[in-house]
Amino acid sequence: MTTLPGTEAGAGAETVPGAAVPGATTADAAPAKSAPSPAGATASAGPDPTPRTDTPPGTDSGTDPGNAFLAKAAVVTAVLTVAGSLLGLVRDQVLAHFFGAGSATDAFLVAWTVPEMAATLLIEDGLAFFLVPAFSLALARRAAAEGAGGPDPVRALVAASLPRMTLWFVGACLAIVVAAPLLVAALAPGLPDPGLAVDCTRLTATCALSFGLAGYCSAALRAHQRFAAPAAVYVVYNTAIIATLFLLAAPLGVRAAAVGVALGGVLMVVVQAPFLWRQLRLRGAAGAAGRQAPRGEQAVRLETAVIWTVLLFALCRQSQVLIERFLASSLPAGAISHLNYAQKVAQMPMVLSLMLCTVTFPVVARALAAGETERARDRVERDLVLAGCVVLCGAATIVAVAPDLVRLLFQRGAFTAADTAATAAVMRVYAIGLLGHTLVGALARAHFSVGRATWAPLAAMGVGILTTAGTGFLTVGTWGVYGIAGANAAGICVTAVLLLHALGPRAVPLRTRAVTGQLGRLTLAAACAAGLGAWCAHHVGPPVAAVATGGLAVGVSFLAAGWGLGVPALRAATARLSAPSSATRKRRHDS
Repeated sequence: MTTLPGTEAGAGAETVPGAAVPGATTADAAPAKSAPSPAGATASAGPDPTPRTDTPPGTDSGTDPGNAFLAKAAVVTAVLTVAGSLLGLVRDQVLAHFFGAGSATDAFLVAWTVPEMAATLLIEDGLAFFLVPAFSLALARRAAAEGAGGPDPVRALVAASLPRMTLWFVGACLAIVVAAPLLVAALAPGLPDPGLAVDCTRLTATCALSFGLAGYCSAALRAHQRFAAPAAVYVVYNTAIIATLFLLAAPLGVRAAAVGVALGGVLMVVVQAPFLWRQLRLRGAAGAAGRQAPRGEQAVRLETAVIWTVLLFALCRQSQVLIERFLASSLPAGAISHLNYAQKVAQMPMVLSLMLCTVTFPVVARALAAGETERARDRVERDLVLAGCVVLCGAATIVAVAPDLVRLLFQRGAFTAADTAATAAVMRVYAIGLLGHTLVGALARAHFSVGRATWAPLAAMGVGILTTAGTGFLTVGTWGVYGIAGANAAGICVTAVLLLHALGPRAVPLRTRAVTGQLGRLTLAAACAAGLGAWCAHHVGPPVAAVATGGLAVGVSFLAAGWGLGVPALRAATARLSAPSSATRKRRHDS
């Protein structure tokens, strides 16, 4: 399972200025006082443009303006990300209402591969891992030489990179349009209506350009500490698809969804471009007046090796979707749709769990850049366990209430009770691999935060993909969509194990036994909670009441079981939650 467009975690806050800058490097930077940089990244110094986010545990960070800013950015990002995810769910409900889970939906979902791949490579991990550091470095140079005069390094970076990247985006768009029949034949050779899929693919091909420009704007804005617009891109994107479906579904059929994808991509750029233009115009004019470039200073450039490691990893991870749709294309009509609907609902716990890792990624990167390996290790270990808590509780809920949840969300219009049963069963199989997906997302950030080219994530993901493909080919004939979903879970779990053990002295030396011990106890607690939640949901009639009852039972029993099994993260979180109330009672008593 991979993150799909419109349900991404932390679209607006992967990194913040001042983080370690993997993939960005400069030559002969101007001498200035700076923090140590990782291999492959050299930054001219000056005032740190980033609010501090590394307050040691146990200290009061409430008076630190940096932590206040980071908290505000995280809240804004979380709210907009959840809004985008909910709209993505509404989008899927509308699609199911108009077209059900038949051959037309299958054709569109094959074309949907284009925005899926484009979102991963151009908006999320791909571009973000090297464009944000490059803009952060240019901003640091601007701050170091403020008032000295000369060309603005941020504008120079835009002038040097944006035109060339735009040409690549346009070329990719045209290539997809021309090669659409070949792509459809390769992705889904058994599709009943390949012509419809080709039409939808050509309409969604515009995402290669619009998503590329949107990703560029997002990276630049985040480097300027502007998070709201980048986090809002999936809100406007999904709104456009929903509106287009209601307006054009009757005359255009499922092609209306592809038109909505194209329109939504354009709106992603429109919602960000004015804010980026304002940053470049105002700050560039204020900071560049009369500046003379220091002798020997060269433009910020991107380290090719780091770019390739990031892009190939993201592409390899996204190829799970291609494997699933290739295998499902030979099954009866509706198989691809059942996999798609199940995956999008089941991945919601993963989206929520990775928000924490997304926000703390720059903290880990800065700690490694400063040589504070132990602090980086402690942060990564806490993130892994806390993210595990969230995703395992969510996975237990999915397993417990899957039939009622699918009935509540999708069973209307052309989506039948048989579709509900099939989708719910697939969803439960997908839930087995949710912890693996979360660990891969968190551990990949730990690997890439080192700031130099590392091939370990790509190698681990490659082994996982081979596991997914091999298991899928062996099981699809017997188990159908359930075999495909099980292969997904097996492959991602293999990748997670390999990534966990690949972290070592050159990256973040985790205490693997302690981390896996806590995750094992959390998994046991989740299994117990899922059983109790399913029993409670089964004895409640209406879907709304069943989902609420089952979800509540899972949450309470998961916390209780985790506490009883002695999971330190749960006990520490409970202690922190109770601390403010104790302090408040003490103040009231003293007064």
